[in-house]
Amino acid sequence: MEITEVNVFLAGEPKLKAFVSLVFDGCFMINDVKVIDGRNGLFVSMPSRRKKSGQFKDVAHPLNQATRDWIETAVLDEYRRIADEKADEAESLTPADGGGAATPAEGLHQIAAAPVSSR
Repeated sequence: MEITEVNVFLAGEPKLKAFVSLVFDGCFMINDVKVIDGRNGLFVSMPSRRKKSGQFKDVAHPLNQATRDWIETAVLDEYRRIADEKADEAESLTPADGGGAATPAEGLHQIAAAPVSSR
């Protein structure tokens, strides 16, 4: 199996950095994966829903650590690539006299990624 697409939607919030959709083998998609900035740095949160008890339960998730690591690496690598591109774009829009940085547009920004290598 391989991850054939990673689509990053930048959120621009302090903790929630992005929503991500993943496509496996060009035929199965998982939406609402999140990139979160936690106490120990960035991590990937799988899609979940709130139960009647108020607790959250994953809707889809890896069944072993190797698969979790594989997905997390693909997601965070693509998130960092997109975030770096956006930062470079913002820098290039900064006035030459240093009169202030350009601010990124509010809301979500969809960036489609190239296919990710197979596992």
